[in-house]
Amino acid sequence: MSGMIMPNIPALIAWGILTAFVIDVGWTPNAALATMVGPMIHYLLPILIAVQAGRMVYQDRGAVVAAIAVFGVIAGSDFLIAQFNAGLAEGESELGQVHMFIGAMIMGPLAAWVMKHLDRLWKGKIKAGFEMLVNMFSAGIAGFGLGVLGFYVLAPVINWFMSVLSGAVGWLVENGLLPLTSVLIEPAKVFFLNNAINHGVLTPLGLAQSETDGKSILFLLEANPGPGLGVLLAFTFFGVGAARATAPGAAIIQFLGGIHEVYFPYVLMKPALLLAVIAGGATGVTTNVLFQSGLRAPAAPGSIIAVLFQTAGDSYLGVILSVILSAAVTFAVAAPILLASRKRDLAAEAAGADGFGAAVAQTAANKGKASSALSGLTAAGGAVLAPTADIRKIVFACDAGMGSSAMGASVLRNKFKAAGITDIDVTNKAIANLDASADLVITQQQLTDRAKQRAGSAVHVSVDNFMNSPRYDEVVNMVLEQRAASSVDAEPQPVPAAPDGLSGAEVGAPATRAEARAAAAAEAESGVGNGDRVLVPGNVRIHSGSVSRDEAIREAADLLESAGAVTKAYFDAMLAREQTVSTFMGNELAIPHGTNEAKDAILASSLTVVRYDGGIDWDGDDVTFVVGIAGKGDEHLALLQNVAILFSDEEQVAELKKAETPEELYALLKAIGED
Repeated sequence: MSGMIMPNIPALIAWGILTAFVIDVGWTPNAALATMVGPMIHYLLPILIAVQAGRMVYQDRGAVVAAIAVFGVIAGSDFLIAQFNAGLAEGESELGQVHMFIGAMIMGPLAAWVMKHLDRLWKGKIKAGFEMLVNMFSAGIAGFGLGVLGFYVLAPVINWFMSVLSGAVGWLVENGLLPLTSVLIEPAKVFFLNNAINHGVLTPLGLAQSETDGKSILFLLEANPGPGLGVLLAFTFFGVGAARATAPGAAIIQFLGGIHEVYFPYVLMKPALLLAVIAGGATGVTTNVLFQSGLRAPAAPGSIIAVLFQTAGDSYLGVILSVILSAAVTFAVAAPILLASRKRDLAAEAAGADGFGAAVAQTAANKGKASSALSGLTAAGGAVLAPTADIRKIVFACDAGMGSSAMGASVLRNKFKAAGITDIDVTNKAIANLDASADLVITQQQLTDRAKQRAGSAVHVSVDNFMNSPRYDEVVNMVLEQRAASSVDAEPQPVPAAPDGLSGAEVGAPATRAEARAAAAAEAESGVGNGDRVLVPGNVRIHSGSVSRDEAIREAADLLESAGAVTKAYFDAMLAREQTVSTFMGNELAIPHGTNEAKDAILASSLTVVRYDGGIDWDGDDVTFVVGIAGKGDEHLALLQNVAILFSDEEQVAELKKAETPEELYALLKAIGED
């Protein structure tokens, strides 16, 4: 739901700016420009939502078919309303247009899903030379059919649903019960139903009200930043540990930036705080009811800046008071809740428990995708905790220990060498193989809790990706500051020998591209590295278009299987890995590989490299290069570390994107480190 709405927020903001200025009750009324207002909200925004939804499900084909289909829903709704109004007796109130935000959220992904499955029916059965003809006509016919379906089937359902909701809201307003909506809205926000509620339900109803009254209170039911601010202020004064340390920064992001999701983990950490945000939300609604205040258009995102920008000319006092009072009431209810458990929380923190980190992870899981706002909340995500002992051994841990962790370890080794630190043991392991020997463990955010169960005494650092996380610089600075404070001798010391079960490729690996290439050449000459066997020319490809994430993983798995490196079961293990945590590495790179439980499906070490010039939506991240991995032992690690060093340099990535043929791309990959 968030993926459909968030990319289109700029269009909603543009519409809001237009509305604020040019409608009759706007700042600078302009009848000519005002003719844009209705078509934008009625046609443009629902179609944009449908297009985005379709693209998420099935790239451009899904987007086109989704746009056609949702237009059928819009036209069907208008046709039914026109018929109803034509049959009214004189003096009866006419129905206004229903803006099809919900229709777009339903029909957009549905149409793309249908198109995707229709294409699968004749995939591989089209004779050469007829592909374009079949593709064009199949999408056109599917769009036509789905448009008719939307016109006759979905439009009446959405009209009825919106009529029921409108009647329910009218009844609540007439009986002074609108503040009770906070009982549903505030908890729903915490579980990421805010976009569905705000843009799917409240925005269409508010738009209809704003068209007649020039403002609507409904735009403030979900968007009021006061409850979130009140929670975060309470943690600032009465919280403990990481939650207290991060609350002031989160308050700025939430109140001024409008990113409400940053306060959700604080509420999930203590569910009793739902009472606080409900009380605060209800207070804000009550204030706006009493002052009859509202916004001209939706405040998106829900920042105080956006709220004030969209406030109707006669509503500033009521809106400002609603934000202040809702924050104050939320704070007043939250403070005693936090104080009541403060001793228990302090004891838990002293024992090493990280309830806040777990709440952040749960919030990210509820959202269903990575979030830069959430990744900065935990102490490990926003600032590395100072350890009580010297850092001598750092372990990168991931589910399988064969791919992403090895690349992350290579990047950090490179940073340590650049800082003149040569005596830190940086290795990579599967989480299942973690033990108490690690001083610091680095994991992707979704895996940190599992890592803590295996290595509870270590300092844990969470990153959003292993390739270019800013946490690496913080780790390096922490080690430098630690040594300066303890007057540790800065003379370089030999790199520790590799622990049992780890190869030399994992400890003390080449830290620069030039050294990496020299090491690879030496290994190739001695027959140790097996680099030519790990990456072969036939496993390097370039595609001009785009595919879905799963289709890219399928191609990587097929290439690995064709190379004799894996069995058919490896594809399912690669998909399972993505369900646990994304293999997106940063800098347009993803490295899909199997789970630790899929070791039996690996027959030999192999890498595949596929460049998709059309890009891939990898769970919300942009990916151009997909490196498939199967690791049997340590054969693949030297080349994989070289790939990590290469992709940590944006200039080198740009060179790889310029390669015109798979042969040229292969040559560049094999020549990693050439100056």
